[in-house]
Amino acid sequence: MTERADIVIGSGPSGIAAATALLARGRPVVMLDGGKVPEPAAEARRTALAATGPEGWSAADRAHWMAPQHETPPGQVRRFGSDFAMEPASATFANPPGWFGLRASRAAGGFSNVWGAAVLPYRQADMAGWPITADDLAPHYRAVAGFVPIAGREDELEALMPALSMTGRRPIAPAPQAEALIARLSAVRERLAALGLRAGLARQAADAACRLCGMCLHGCPYGLIWSARQTLADLRTAPGFSYRPGAVVTRFDENAAGITLHLRDGTTITGARAFLGAGVLETARILLASDPKPGELVLKDSQHGFLPMLQRFPNRARPDRGAFHTLPQIFLELEAPEISAYLIHAQIYSWNDYYARDLTANYGHGLPFASNVFAALARRLIVAQIFLHSDHSHRIGLSQAADGRLVARMIANADTDRSIRAAARRIGAAMGHAGLLPLSFASRPGAPGSSFHVGGSVPMARNSAPGQSDPLGRPHGLSRLHVIDATVLPAIPATTITLPVMANAHRIATLAP
Repeated sequence: MTERADIVIGSGPSGIAAATALLARGRPVVMLDGGKVPEPAAEARRTALAATGPEGWSAADRAHWMAPQHETPPGQVRRFGSDFAMEPASATFANPPGWFGLRASRAAGGFSNVWGAAVLPYRQADMAGWPITADDLAPHYRAVAGFVPIAGREDELEALMPALSMTGRRPIAPAPQAEALIARLSAVRERLAALGLRAGLARQAADAACRLCGMCLHGCPYGLIWSARQTLADLRTAPGFSYRPGAVVTRFDENAAGITLHLRDGTTITGARAFLGAGVLETARILLASDPKPGELVLKDSQHGFLPMLQRFPNRARPDRGAFHTLPQIFLELEAPEISAYLIHAQIYSWNDYYARDLTANYGHGLPFASNVFAALARRLIVAQIFLHSDHSHRIGLSQAADGRLVARMIANADTDRSIRAAARRIGAAMGHAGLLPLSFASRPGAPGSSFHVGGSVPMARNSAPGQSDPLGRPHGLSRLHVIDATVLPAIPATTITLPVMANAHRIATLAP
């Protein structure tokens, strides 16, 4: 089958951003996608819950909505009571590695169905040596913000990362715990600055008219957390756009006349150009199966870890009751050259219903009254999720098995443990000034890849060599294939990844011949 169109592979954030840019140029787009969606029963549960406001929900209604997520197998992320957004490890890997936390998605909307919605642009200093600059991405951040809602407010973080202005935006009301903490952080701003730390309210890709139902980590019943699936629904009504769910690409062939994509069902489709944004694992699978075969691809990770902290100040009200959200509440940005030449990013989370369950499971086995004790303790718990630049993180080598699945191996970085511990100590010390007690003994690293801030296996370079891509995402030796997801980032900064990936995809699709 031949199309006089550009072909976009994948409907996740990068694919949606590229398709939007191509359509704005008047170019027809065919989108090939796995296209998985929640099962009818899961969608019916969501519709029923969304029919009333949170104040009308009973305890049984809430428990019924949360239960499937609480029963999620290790390594799986579930929303809406469905596993549609994440492929099992055995479907992607011939040797499912227990140490590796990243998974693939073949869902409509990709991992934006299950993400934490945190958004920031990249800082220019963290893009040193890249073939593009923060200024190159700035107009594309603005374009993406035209169809992705971004909640937040102007504060001192904007001076660090000015590429996306927060002027005129509204924040989601922080949870009561977070509201008290942000006031305390503001009061000790000078002490934080002496430690290299800046604090600000989190920015989220969500509607500021959030219903504050507390169900963010289970799937927003009202659809107020942005998913690429929402924008996909809009694109499907646009002239010149065609969507083919269930079309899983296995490999491609490129020649002077066009690019031919081979699908799992044995059919082919040929277009003028292809924009590959299937997510870093699915993109790697396709690249490894296609000529010129790249050999091993090496993914760069942004290692993350968790630092729990206890409030030393009382709650004004129980944090598990009333109106609140459970997305990231506060961003911390640490500049500490003695730890890292790059920014260290942390996201602060206040109470959520997983805290007591995790405390009981990890520390309360067999103890009488453990659930009540840990439930009370959880109401005073604040958790920092800390992210490092990829230079301080493990890497993951990917090759292809005979059956087409991936084989992963870990490439350890001896600096990772030192860096994450040093960052946690500094952040813990700073948060102590705001009335928190860091529980360093309970801190833990995440598994490699489990931050989902991963990419860089075919990095953009000004003059690409084998194993690299040019500034338009074209792997060395190819001219009609543009890789648009995190695969082409030259490095993985510690700050959030999705917004910069979308901006870069939009840039590539805007500039592609």
